[in-house]
Amino acid sequence: RRLLGVAMTRARRSLVLAYAADASDGARRHPSPFVEEARAAVGAHWEERDEELFGPDEALHATFTRLRDELLGSVARVGGRIGELRLDTDLDVAHGVTRYLELVKLAALLERPAGQPVADALADVNARLLQSASAQQREAFLTSGLDEWLTGAERDTHARVAATAAREEPSLEAFLPRRGDGLVLSASDIETYRACPLKYKFARVFRIPQEPTMNQRFGILVHQVLERWHAAASGSREELLALLDVGWRRGGFGDSEEERQFRAKAVAALHRYVERDATEASEPVWLEKGFQFTLGRHVLRGRVDRVDQLADGGYELIDYKTGRPRTQAQLRDDVQLSLYAVAAREAWDVESSSEAYHYVLDDEKVRVPAADIDRDWIAETVARVAEGIEGQGFEPTPSIQACGWCDFRIACPVAER
Repeated sequence: RRLLGVAMTRARRSLVLAYAADASDGARRHPSPFVEEARAAVGAHWEERDEELFGPDEALHATFTRLRDELLGSVARVGGRIGELRLDTDLDVAHGVTRYLELVKLAALLERPAGQPVADALADVNARLLQSASAQQREAFLTSGLDEWLTGAERDTHARVAATAAREEPSLEAFLPRRGDGLVLSASDIETYRACPLKYKFARVFRIPQEPTMNQRFGILVHQVLERWHAAASGSREELLALLDVGWRRGGFGDSEEERQFRAKAVAALHRYVERDATEASEPVWLEKGFQFTLGRHVLRGRVDRVDQLADGGYELIDYKTGRPRTQAQLRDDVQLSLYAVAAREAWDVESSSEAYHYVLDDEKVRVPAADIDRDWIAETVARVAEGIEGQGFEPTPSIQACGWCDFRIACPVAER
């Protein structure tokens, strides 16, 4: 009851409660008593609907929702770069506009005439959208893997329905992050699944909204401040602290004791950051550099906070952290840094010399030489995680460490409390 109540309060415009009238064995089912209480409270009536289980349009709806959320999440980042002196701002804008065009494409396909196959509608929709696209947007649009995924989802419909009927529980195949015959994964996805498959299911498959913690909001702010400072022409201490002031207000931070402590830590850390930066022999060449490449059947994507060119001509890939530092030995099997090393070669055709976490609050940079990165290990890890997700292996793996900060403890049947 409590979980349902929390979920219902998240609704912004409307709320739909539904249940399956027939079980997989044909028996008649009744709604949950908690749902019945909610229905009775507003005097509503149940409406019978015939819905296709995990058909092509279910995949379209799921893809539309995922792309819409990604697009909204990137708007502020792309918009904030327009006024910055960056050589690749036009590419960021072009890719942002292309993602919007893809969202319009999905909306058009959802409104296509009843019974028309997705593959038949695609050519006309694409032609109309490309009429207003620039050359850069056209290139990004035509090289996207979205069409391949959409037509593949339609081809696989009958197989998915058959697989669903054979399972004791409904299949979640239509909601997995498919691209062609593989998955789209990030370092965060891989780490989440390795920590607890059920958490991955809640966060990435069900996409249950998560409220950012104070630590997470603070970490995002520090990342944004450092990125904008390096992109600015002056690079002065005053500019860095001014960016913190602006970000603090825009981020909705207040004046509680906890927030004042966070701000004091940030100010002290940024002073040290300026001093360290003045002594560095390296030069930032890319900020928030995105990557996407194929590893086996799967697409890996992400974004590196900063890429420096070293004095000897090599490259160092840097990710900012606001948590507790880890040692070099602990980072040798780190998913994120290992993935960065492979991404530099596969996506940018760059051989990195080292990868590093810069722990901003502790003024400590922990480097892992590229020679210490086990590329075979990360390839095997990606394949193993993807196999678990595709097989819908979402069993929980409870532990004090994994459960202590999990947003889904209330819904987990085996959480360590």
